[in-house]
Amino acid sequence: MKSKKFYSHGKLLLSGEYLVLDGAISLAIPTKYGQSLIVKQTEEPTLNWKSFDENKTVWFQNQFEIDPDNDLKHVHEDSISKRLTQILNATKGLNSEFLNKKYGFKIETHLEFPKNWGLGTSSTLINNIAQWTHVDAFKLLEKTFGGSGYDIACAQNNTPITYQIEDKKPVVKTVDFSPSFKDHLYFVHLNKKQNSRDGIKHYNKNKENAQSAIDAINKITLEMINSKTLEHFQSLMVQHETIISKITKQTPVKDLLFKDFYGAIKSLGAWGGDFIMVASKNNPSQYFKDRGYETVIPYSIMAL
Repeated sequence: MKSKKFYSHGKLLLSGEYLVLDGAISLAIPTKYGQSLIVKQTEEPTLNWKSFDENKTVWFQNQFEIDPDNDLKHVHEDSISKRLTQILNATKGLNSEFLNKKYGFKIETHLEFPKNWGLGTSSTLINNIAQWTHVDAFKLLEKTFGGSGYDIACAQNNTPITYQIEDKKPVVKTVDFSPSFKDHLYFVHLNKKQNSRDGIKHYNKNKENAQSAIDAINKITLEMINSKTLEHFQSLMVQHETIISKITKQTPVKDLLFKDFYGAIKSLGAWGGDFIMVASKNNPSQYFKDRGYETVIPYSIMAL
């Protein structure tokens, strides 16, 4: 039988981190880097899973047995297998026809970015599985990893979007965000993967006066989209950092690590890891490389 292929884009949240959970309007971009899922039907009632990284090296593999009740049993007791079993059983909860046959599947996933980049190893997987099994990706995310869902919206779109939760439902709008100064925007990886669930916990513990912060962030997000100059965009980045630092009681990354940098720096998503956005007149690659941050990616190479 012919194999089927599904694909999802990675994601970066440029504005509205944390507050997006409480209804703020956020600006997000799908990335050129994503993940694919290849599915082939097999005769045996087993699910053979192989995951490849960006270097085409297998980083995970396991065989899952589909028991008589059509639930999955993993052969090895590792954390990835447990998580995958949870995702696939949650999928079955949303589509009772899934795994309800006498056959099985051979599955491969192929990443286009390093796992520690935080571009959405999980969200691209969830969206690919949802496409394959005809379930709602937002509902599957809710039953598994949780979070705002902006990453699923990025997985499904080919242009920048605004993302907002209204009445517990995602509102996704495509936007024309292609600033004239985009050649002065860069993404720098902080050499560590940040678990967004930890950041969310920290935010929930500290949030006070969330509504006034949401109003301010909404204004900043809309101004960012319409910004005409690098200087204006830089000042919006600084304002955004100040608001989030107050609400989460965390130090902005520029104050923490890059005090002497000439330009604006903004954390993205979960503060303290993954990528930061840098806006500067001159190419900042050497500055960051001198300090041990080798991954500096221009906006036009990262953004779809």
